[in-house]
Amino acid sequence: MKPIWKWVIGILILIVMALAGISWYFSRNWKPIVEDKLKELVLNSTDSLYSLTYDHLDMAIALGNVTLKNAILKADTQVYARMEAAELAPDNLYEIKIKELKVKRFGILDVLRDKELNIKSIDLVDPDIHLTNKYHAYNDTVSTEKSKKSLYEQVKEVFTSVNIGRIDIESAAFRYTKLTDDQSSSFGLDSVQIRVEDILINENTQADTSRLYYTKMIEAMVPGFEYEFSNGFYAAKFDALKINTQEQTLLLTNVAYKPVLEKTAFYKKHGKNVTRADLHFDTLYIERLDFKKLIEKQQTVAHRVYIKSGYAKLYGDKRYPKQPVNQIGQAPHQKLMRIDKMIRLDTVFVKNVDVIYGEMSGKYHREGEISFNGTTGTLTNVTNDTLTLSKDKYMQADLWAKIMNRGNLHAKFSFDMLSKTGEHSYNGTVGSMNATAFNRILYPLLNVEIRSGNIRRIRFGINGTDYRSRGDFRFDYDNLKLDLKADPDEPKKKSSLKIASFLVNQLVINDSNPDANEKYHIGKVNHRRVPEHTFFKNLWQSLLDGIKQTAGISEEREEKWKERAEIAIETVEKTKETSQQTKGFFRGLFKKKEK
Repeated sequence: MKPIWKWVIGILILIVMALAGISWYFSRNWKPIVEDKLKELVLNSTDSLYSLTYDHLDMAIALGNVTLKNAILKADTQVYARMEAAELAPDNLYEIKIKELKVKRFGILDVLRDKELNIKSIDLVDPDIHLTNKYHAYNDTVSTEKSKKSLYEQVKEVFTSVNIGRIDIESAAFRYTKLTDDQSSSFGLDSVQIRVEDILINENTQADTSRLYYTKMIEAMVPGFEYEFSNGFYAAKFDALKINTQEQTLLLTNVAYKPVLEKTAFYKKHGKNVTRADLHFDTLYIERLDFKKLIEKQQTVAHRVYIKSGYAKLYGDKRYPKQPVNQIGQAPHQKLMRIDKMIRLDTVFVKNVDVIYGEMSGKYHREGEISFNGTTGTLTNVTNDTLTLSKDKYMQADLWAKIMNRGNLHAKFSFDMLSKTGEHSYNGTVGSMNATAFNRILYPLLNVEIRSGNIRRIRFGINGTDYRSRGDFRFDYDNLKLDLKADPDEPKKKSSLKIASFLVNQLVINDSNPDANEKYHIGKVNHRRVPEHTFFKNLWQSLLDGIKQTAGISEEREEKWKERAEIAIETVEKTKETSQQTKGFFRGLFKKKEK
């Protein structure tokens, strides 16, 4: 080997040994400095509320890597008590445990020279996060003097700038506890995956609207969730939740709000006739969701919402008492306006959702059901924001469905969101279908069946308020025949019911529209609302008013023929009874005498 190469190799070995020595020296002597800076940062940025402890700190200065083992971030309860006494305590407290925290490419020289913290990536292994919420009224009206410092203001004494390329959180466990004066409730999540990219904290980024809490992107995946409400009646669940703050999207799959108890047990426990709701949607997807408003102010502001494939089943049981409650002012759009948190959804798209209402008859103990299958359409301007409504005060709905899975229904609703009297309108059409499809609700609840009937077309247009509904109802049909059924508690003979059905079909209703005299009947709806009727029941009663008129049934005519039908039935029964008695008399008179 030439002497020159010996010198080169010797110099390289000396350089490597020198670097190793420097690295060892910094790792040993600068470790206390880093530990002090780290703990100082936590104390300063949290007003001494939180402290950081850990079992071991490994540093590789040459590579710029730092590893914390079994780190714990925990609140000081005495400090929190003092903050509560001074009305400075936050509503949320955190306890965070991390099995291992790995910091890669940590620039120690940048910290010492320029007070800048630059990190390429941070990995958190098996973190366990416990969030406890305790409401403090004073946090709703915090004065300017007491307003909280920004994150930059909290760390600027230690760092002039913080830049982290990426944070990965794998298999995180999250537990939430809500404390109130008389009770506490909690739920938990497991295996949560979170990825945060491009965190930059300096004097300018707080005002950067392209960032959410100093980050360019937060992506989270929750694999599953189920929570049973404390009242013991309902549970909420979903299979997966995915959010992306950069794309401003939120996705929920197989989301449900379901009763915990079966119908019989549900009503037995309630003891009264309340609406039992069962909701399930395969997909709930939100676009351009403002996460900052959602997190900071609990406001829901989004451009588009998609609800795809599922059902909304509502059910009532009239065997149980229902306390009369004044429903004036309780329409869906009026309830939306009373929500104290802002909701602003530009458009809600609904696709292939079955809407079903069922009811158990209190008199006949049978279940009836009406369905609107495959409901699809849009709702626009869904908001309680008065500023938005000052430009356009109407919430609109344009929906298509198959009523009883047979006839095509198209309905449009318009709600005046600023009206003091709940002004609204609805118009629509129903295509051709067999009227016998409605027996699913008529027979169980009203003890009447449609024997035959062809619906050719229905058209309606109604304007309503909290107190009255007015409009036109057009019903084109033919060959309509009804059958009255026996009351289980007061059974009548088949012949009597046949006569009663005959009288109704011949004298009470028109079997077609136009009728036999070619007169076309138009229902002139002028329905006065019963205050105890809900918005949807009032809607149905208004349409029923139109149906009766188009079938030729005025209120006076209905009462008149009811009375005549009862008289006829009684006459028939008496005639039958007399006939039987007469037959018995003659049989007795002429029968053979016994020998």
